Amino acid sequence: MTSVQDKLQAILDRLARRSSEERVFLAVYADAARAEAHAADERRRAGLALGPLDGVIVSIKDLFDVAGEVTRAGSLALRERAPAPVDAVAVQRLRRAGAVIVGKTNMVEFAFSGLGLNAHFGAPGNAHDADRIPGGSSSGAGVSVAEGTSDIAIGSDTGGSVRIPAAMNGVVGFKPTARRVPLDGVFPLSPSLDSVGPLARTVQDCAFADAVMAGERPRLLVPLGLPGLTIGVPRGRLLRGLEPMVEEAFARSLRRLEHAGARIVDHPLEDLLDRMAEATSTASIASVEAAEVHKEWIDAKAHLIDPRIRAPIARSGRLPASAHRRMMRERAALAAAMDERLRPVDVLALPTTPISAPLIAPLEEDDDLYDRTDWLVLRNTMVANQFDLTSITLPASDVVRPVGFMLVARHGQDHRLLDIAAGIEAALRDSSGSG
Repeated sequence: MTSVQDKLQAILDRLARRSSEERVFLAVYADAARAEAHAADERRRAGLALGPLDGVIVSIKDLFDVAGEVTRAGSLALRERAPAPVDAVAVQRLRRAGAVIVGKTNMVEFAFSGLGLNAHFGAPGNAHDADRIPGGSSSGAGVSVAEGTSDIAIGSDTGGSVRIPAAMNGVVGFKPTARRVPLDGVFPLSPSLDSVGPLARTVQDCAFADAVMAGERPRLLVPLGLPGLTIGVPRGRLLRGLEPMVEEAFARSLRRLEHAGARIVDHPLEDLLDRMAEATSTASIASVEAAEVHKEWIDAKAHLIDPRIRAPIARSGRLPASAHRRMMRERAALAAAMDERLRPVDVLALPTTPISAPLIAPLEEDDDLYDRTDWLVLRNTMVANQFDLTSITLPASDVVRPVGFMLVARHGQDHRLLDIAAGIEAALRDSSGSG
């Protein structure tokens, strides 16, 4: 068996070889990671283990506090903040579980986009085609898992920022119910919507990381069989405008699940989506809350912030507080209505993003294209955040570029969703190559 130290060193050597053009990681903790890897190997030799994450190589997004370091959240505007006094709670729990923290990954500035571009540190190219976007905002997280520079990456998901890069890089990404994982020591985008979630190659690895960060005992999943499982498909706006490859991959996945015994039913959500769109027509919840988070520097440090990130946040800062209160009251009512709407089905299924990863260059050159594409890639994922649900994306099979197959479940049903996802993951894998 390869030692943790040998595995880590191979990763560090790889990062060192490309250090002059590194865009996936913003910081590498070589010495600390070597010490953690050594300790994991010593435990292994002694026949001891701290759990399933002991010796697992983990990367963390640049918005998690690490003791003694400035948390920049992908921005130059925050580089003069005081260093974090302690690790974020999620990072503390990962370390106690024996995880080897290899470094901090790149991200969209302030986590405010689903595309994965960063004007200050560059965009990490997609793991499957470096000319294409990695997805965001946890851009480096998705690439690090897909390219093998981490076993598990920890990101945040406010409108899809774990699931989008997971889908576009061909890995699994889990968004737990908001506040399941403590946000202490995590730089916020939108406190009402933010979730901390893992990206990994399997549902089981995501479940292990999620349990550790949530303060639970990690468990082996019990994959649910598909016979008797009801999967709702919300025909309507969330299935419009799909790239043909995405549309075909989604339809093919549904056929495979139906062949394996699942019941696929139409499950409309249009009325609730209409009401949420109306409630957030003046500004998104995320932008309004981000304006409050960034109010001290959004003007004073405007020259240090990407205009594409700053402009929508600054605009939302002009909304009166009463507008936010009304928005949140309506959101609470709609979340309750959605919870009731989802009772007849076990999960919803959707394409994670309507398109696969587009090319980076056109988006960097055209602000209007950037805005349209950003909205499009966030369209399906943000539903789970807006309505306070839990969600996971799995890689579709038999595709030219990575495509995500997303499952959405009711608030608080994280354990059940992971068991369902493990069953669907096995069914899609076992039927790969069939129609």
